[in-house]
Amino acid sequence: MSNVSISLQGRRQRSILATSLQLVRGKPSARDWGLREFGVGAMALRRIQKELTDLGNDPPANCSAGPVGDDLFNWQATIMGPPDCPYQGGVFFLNINFPSDYPFKPPKLQFTTKIYHCNVNSNGAICLDILKDQWSPALTISKVLLSISSLLCDCNPADPLVPEIAQVYLKDRAKHDASAREWTQKYAT
Repeated sequence: MSNVSISLQGRRQRSILATSLQLVRGKPSARDWGLREFGVGAMALRRIQKELTDLGNDPPANCSAGPVGDDLFNWQATIMGPPDCPYQGGVFFLNINFPSDYPFKPPKLQFTTKIYHCNVNSNGAICLDILKDQWSPALTISKVLLSISSLLCDCNPADPLVPEIAQVYLKDRAKHDASAREWTQKYAT
């Protein structure tokens, strides 16, 4: 369905997508009716479809992402642990939820793979400025995934979600890296 809906344009595209979402789910949700009847989220939908196409044509290094089922507002992403860092060899999964006012509001990303990192808490929440106050509509999910991949090797202990891990990172880097490698082996391979 994604390939067909990507090639359609304008109002017809929203109507067909909303109708197909209705058929898949059995009954229309508020989001479906908004897309079909009022145009709420239509801009977000067009942008998400464009980004999905762009990801297929030019995927970011060591990252992949795409919709979960037919819901274009909910994706799953994969980030491969970058080389030359404690997360090397790991495969990390994330959930991505796009708001109906995307790209004016940032997507919500969350690790579903456990990771030992000062900027990722036990719930998978990520402390990254571009997901909060530094978000810009010019950013894409591809750039966000690359930023998270970069964060794996270059954590930010000055703005941690897990201060205890940040302290270990600052005081005993070898111990930190050993723990990160251990968690990667245990949870991400």
